[in-house]
Amino acid sequence: MSDTDYLARADEALEGAYEPPRSLSAFLELAFERPAAASHAAKYVLSAIESMGTRTVVEEGTERERYRFFDDPANDGEHAVLGNTGVLNAFVDDLRTVAAGRGKEEKIHWFDGPTATGKSELKRCLVNGLRAYSKTEAGRRYTVEWNISATGDERGLSYAADDDAEDDWYESPVQTNPLSVFPPDVRAELVAALNAEHDDHIPIRAEADLDPFSREAFDELEERYRRAGRRDLFSAATDRRHLRVKNYVVDVGKGIGVLHAEDDGSPKERLVGSWMPGMLRELDSRGRKDPRAFSYDGVLSQGNGLLTVVEDASQHADLLRKLLNVPDEKRVKLDKGIGMDLDTQLVVISNPDLDAELEQFADRNDRDPLKALKRRLDRHEFRYLTSVSLETELIHRELTDETSVWAGEVDAAEPEAAHDELRERMAAPLTVRMRDDRGGLRERELAPHALEAAAMYAVVTRLDAEELPDTIGLVDKALLFDRGAIRDGEERIESDEFEFDGDDGAHGIPVTYTRDTVADLLHGDTDRTHPELPVEDVITPEDVLHAMAEGLATAPVFSRAEVAEYETRLAAVKSHAFELQEADVLDAVLADKGVPEETVAEYVEHVFAWDADGQVDTDRGTVDPDPLLMKVFETEHLGRFDDDDYLGNEPGEAVERFREETVITALNRYAWEHRDDEFSVADVDLSTVPVIRAVLEAHSWEDVRRIHEDLDPAQWDDPPTDTETARVKARTVEHMTTEQGYSEASAELASRHVMREVKGGWD
Repeated sequence: MSDTDYLARADEALEGAYEPPRSLSAFLELAFERPAAASHAAKYVLSAIESMGTRTVVEEGTERERYRFFDDPANDGEHAVLGNTGVLNAFVDDLRTVAAGRGKEEKIHWFDGPTATGKSELKRCLVNGLRAYSKTEAGRRYTVEWNISATGDERGLSYAADDDAEDDWYESPVQTNPLSVFPPDVRAELVAALNAEHDDHIPIRAEADLDPFSREAFDELEERYRRAGRRDLFSAATDRRHLRVKNYVVDVGKGIGVLHAEDDGSPKERLVGSWMPGMLRELDSRGRKDPRAFSYDGVLSQGNGLLTVVEDASQHADLLRKLLNVPDEKRVKLDKGIGMDLDTQLVVISNPDLDAELEQFADRNDRDPLKALKRRLDRHEFRYLTSVSLETELIHRELTDETSVWAGEVDAAEPEAAHDELRERMAAPLTVRMRDDRGGLRERELAPHALEAAAMYAVVTRLDAEELPDTIGLVDKALLFDRGAIRDGEERIESDEFEFDGDDGAHGIPVTYTRDTVADLLHGDTDRTHPELPVEDVITPEDVLHAMAEGLATAPVFSRAEVAEYETRLAAVKSHAFELQEADVLDAVLADKGVPEETVAEYVEHVFAWDADGQVDTDRGTVDPDPLLMKVFETEHLGRFDDDDYLGNEPGEAVERFREETVITALNRYAWEHRDDEFSVADVDLSTVPVIRAVLEAHSWEDVRRIHEDLDPAQWDDPPTDTETARVKARTVEHMTTEQGYSEASAELASRHVMREVKGGWD
């Protein structure tokens, strides 16, 4: 792409965001055609969030609809809020209540929670999303600008005392809604007509009067035309020469006000702005302070019309009481005689220290001076992620520049299949290029499952173990939260079988600790060597888990009790990480021993015919189900039974139960879920049926022993040439590198690790 192409694309981007100013009457035509153009703040924020649609996710074992807005699609996911979908949905529900005027209008939205839980990302996501929405035709945001030409001793609207050019236009400094120009009675009738025209479930409201800056302009124009003898004063003062409606792109300072921790000044300066002494001397407004001499740079002024965010709220605790009546009265004062109407959604973001400050007088009961403030705050509590896939994604984002959201969709018909893509991403390795001590480039590999193991450990430390059922452990609970269901052999365990109502996510290892631990490992050295492979550059799941546990005691963020508790949870995670690697190695060892899909389909058809006392259509015609074919499949391919389970070729009780409960029940369930289609075994992709897939993938070391009789795991590290062990290892490493994402070095280490454990019980 040439330089001119980039310039042309930039021109197109801006051209699509802006449109020419229009008259007030032209804006009314637009509003009747598209009422969203006149939306009040809560309705606009809600529309922006809803405009990007939803997707289905599983969090804490429950399917939820998640608003894509919070994935930060406008910025390619850079500031996506991972997890906390239930909290975000509650926030949207509150917005819907406020927008419709059904209550909670006096509330301040308070997002509370530990550090590194995504609260700051929420602020950035809101800014990005609202900015992007305002650039679309459906999301155009409008305000007014004024032009007053000064003659004689009259002062113009300009801050420059001698600048009285006819074409000087000055925009409302607080993004006033164009409908605010109309007198209250007329405005009420106009809004009623707009709502009657479109009958939206959330009606438009326009209750704010003109801002002081615009009121000063209007009053001056009205007085001028009154002196000139005009009777159509409103039409004259709002003529196209004096008043224009323009759209603006929402951003911080223009529709979004953000108060940061480092911002200082008096409460009034931080909230609405300050007077400019020099301008007060230049502008004379009939013996009182002129609103045109005010700097509207306070957080409420900047956020008027849309959204006001107080970040690190504990640093501005003195302001919170000043904000008490703002949501209720929707008005603040610039000065004793000058007030300003507001239309904004107030959002407060804080760490738990604000919560502690609010509770400092709680023992006084009714005499608690902060009671009114606490009643105004509508709390939304962010917590640490309790989803392993989301935590893996978060760690990955912390270590790389990749920001795209891993948005795997959940299909209600096949919830397990929907997680397959996420599992691949979770298991994937990560290669990082960095400079070594000599200034040269070096590649470090975080082996497959390394990030996943780190995420599992972090999540397990965050789970409440007090009410854990005897039938599952903390790792099982983490998997239930992540997937909604787990398998125990052939049994499927659903998350809704349990009531998890503990304090999950309130405490635990934060992602910042995991990130720093992994970063230290990347810059450190290992004591591993290999004559041919760069195993010293590989960081294994065991390396990560060991480093995370070892650093707990010296990390200042954990108490002694937390360190002791987290250390006790390490063993279960190590075992889980080993099982993940073991499954890879086992799959690789048996890769060329898989069962063809045609063989599986033939077996299933014969089982169905056997159960129904029917027949099977073959190339030779219609025949009875073949008992030998089914027996061979069950004994040799599945390895589930032996000759003792049959009477000749006829199935014994255990085999019959397996066919009926495992094979037929699973396929009948699939047929029921897809009952709109005419069911036929031939039409079924057997790999999509969870139970059947689990049976077919149930490889075991017994299968390995049966197929590779001369394999010796004790020789795996350095097998003798031209032996069964050497041949199996070569094929295994090749499969792991070509199909599972391992490098040769990480495949060598993972397979060694697994085989060391296997050899103890081999023979």
